Formats: sequence, structure tokens, C-alpha cells
Amino acid sequence: DYELCEEWGHLYPVPREDLINLHREHLLHLLERGDMEKALQLLQRIEDPGVCLAISEQSLDQHPNLAASHFLADYLTAHFYASLTAARRNEIQALCIGSKVLLTLPELSRVNYVHLSSRPLLMVEQLLMNMKVDWVAVAVQTLHQLLAGREIGFTVEDIDNLLSKYAEKALNFPFTLKEKRS
Repeated sequence: DYELCEEWGHLYPVPREDLINLHREHLLHLLERGDMEKALQLLQRIEDPGVCLAISEQSLDQHPNLAASHFLADYLTAHFYASLTAARRNEIQALCIGSKVLLTLPELSRVNYVHLSSRPLLMVEQLLMNMKVDWVAVAVQTLHQLLAGREIGFTVEDIDNLLSKYAEKALNFPFTLKEKRS
């Protein structure tokens, strides 16, 4: 049905907003099915870069599944980096990095942290608070690799400061140890 509507749009004038809505719904449908190849082909068929940007951004704002969000964030960063505002660039790059960090977690646990996919630093903090130290180690290692040369609103130093803060709290004893007398 989407392809028929797309053909119809080539034959008859369709308002820009309707065209954007059609392509957005088609793109989300393909991404929900996990068909990234056809999704990429759909985006490449769109001749107007402004329409393609609007479709990609609106689709990302619909908060699709993790793989779809990662695909859209990656596509926007690769093709429309210069067209995005600095705040939007940081937001999209954070989502791209956050989704990669989320993919390092065990599959059954991802659902507990998916709401933090656009805030990787907060995800690390939540993992620390939940005492998931092994997961934090993998997440931090992944973040260190992904942040090399990127600016997304936080730095490697911010991660190190967060780890230091929680390490300090872990060593903070609310009582004094009594000496044993011999």
C-alpha cells in the first residue's frame, strides 16, 4: 500500500505534509519489521533533502524501537550533520551513542534502561546505582571508544568524574570501626 501511494504521489501533486507523513509511516513500518535495507532505499529515493530530513527527524521523534532509533540517528548524523542545530546534533549523537551502549547490556535487561538511551551518562549512573558494576565496565569502555573526537554534551572527563563520585560514596562508611583490644 505504501508503494502504491508513493507511485500515486509521482503521478499527481500531493501536498508536502501529506508526502512527509506517507514516507514517515512507510519508513517506520519498514524499521519495525527490521528491514533496514529497504528503509535506506526509501530514504535514498526521496529527491528533496528537506523532505528527507523532515521524515528522518519526525520518525526519530516517534521513539521507535532501539534498532530503528540507532539507524535513524546514524543516518541523520551521516547525511544531515550540517543542517542540524548544535543542540539537535548533540541530542542525536547522544541517542546514537546511548543506543550502542544499550546494545552492550544483556538483552533481557535492556528494557529497564531503554528510556535512558538518549542520555548515556545517566544510563551509566543508573547502572552504578543498581550495582551492575560489570555492565558499567563494558558501558564505560564502549563510551570511551565512541567519544573519541566527538562532542555530544559530555566528555570522557564527565564519565570519570561520575565514576569517582560513586567510588567515593562506596568507600564512605557512616560509622566508625572499633578497634579490637588484645
